Amino acid sequence: MSKDTDEKDPASVHPAPRLNAEIVGQGTAEAALLDAHRSGRLPHAWLFTGPKGVGKATLAYRFARFLLADGANGGAASLFGDAPAPATSLRVEANHPVFHRMASGGHADFRVLERTANAKTGKMRSEIVIDDAREIIEFMHLTPAESSRRVVIVDSADDMNRNTANALLKVLEEPPASAVLILVSHSPARLLPTIRSRCRKLALSSLSRDEVREGVRKYHPGLKAEEAEAIAHLGEGSLGRALEIAERGGLELYHDLVSLLDTLPALDFAALQEFAGTAAEDGESFGLSTSLLRGWHARMLKGAATGTFPPGLLEGEAALMRRLAGAASLDRWFEVWDKNDRLFRRADSANLDHRQVLLNAFLAFETAARP
Repeated sequence: MSKDTDEKDPASVHPAPRLNAEIVGQGTAEAALLDAHRSGRLPHAWLFTGPKGVGKATLAYRFARFLLADGANGGAASLFGDAPAPATSLRVEANHPVFHRMASGGHADFRVLERTANAKTGKMRSEIVIDDAREIIEFMHLTPAESSRRVVIVDSADDMNRNTANALLKVLEEPPASAVLILVSHSPARLLPTIRSRCRKLALSSLSRDEVREGVRKYHPGLKAEEAEAIAHLGEGSLGRALEIAERGGLELYHDLVSLLDTLPALDFAALQEFAGTAAEDGESFGLSTSLLRGWHARMLKGAATGTFPPGLLEGEAALMRRLAGAASLDRWFEVWDKNDRLFRRADSANLDHRQVLLNAFLAFETAARP
């Protein structure tokens, strides 16, 4: 499949949260938002947490549309003056004017605070900067123009630098009337405790294997049943992760990765160089490669700790995990995890060479696996 999104079949591509009218497997979270809306005492700030790819941003946009459509099907009285029926879903149809204006960025009462491109270099910043936050804060203090509220989504709050976080904290301490702030966070522990304490927390859970598989089949109906099952397995409860695997040839990448690990304790260095070179061609491939390696390592560590190794997707994969787990102590394998985790986290922030990062990560495995 082409890496150029514009060349993909639209029916087989998972839409961005701002364009997505659907959500998978988060009925409990949606019900909590509906209950808060019905109560008439809607919190001014929300913190949506949970693993990456489980629908936090999708739910944030879904909730924002609902609020800006004034409660969708429960937002206005009937022509005969009856009280509106309470909404039973946050869904706003894709043909609704609010949906269109939010998707195009043209709704007067909606903004998103996210990383932006550096005007001087043209490159995407690694964090949300204070200048963007100031504009959002000013916006929140304005009177709503089209609806009864102004809504801001911060996606993700983890990307805010210290100055941005402190500026946003002032808004949380003195919230503007008729404004709702929705923060999306994959790692809420990294946020300022004072920010967390001033938000209503809503934790989204990982999806079931069945939910992930059905989501994959929905957006990629051409996949074989066994491929969809394998992708759901690797998705580990995250539909976003599973769809990335489906759209970027992740199954083939995983096969190559496991084949490399199978050469330990004497890595096939020629194959490793080829793998690292291909995986480092762009940021998405690199990110998927490190994610798959982390997932495999995590399953191996769990097997080593419990004595029960998962069957895996490939023939002999469980035996490989067992063999490597026996080649070094559990503490040693956790050291490798910590080392590679720090390496992967620094890869983008310090602009490290992605090919060399992958080489170093596999070499750390080799060092631990040697007798």
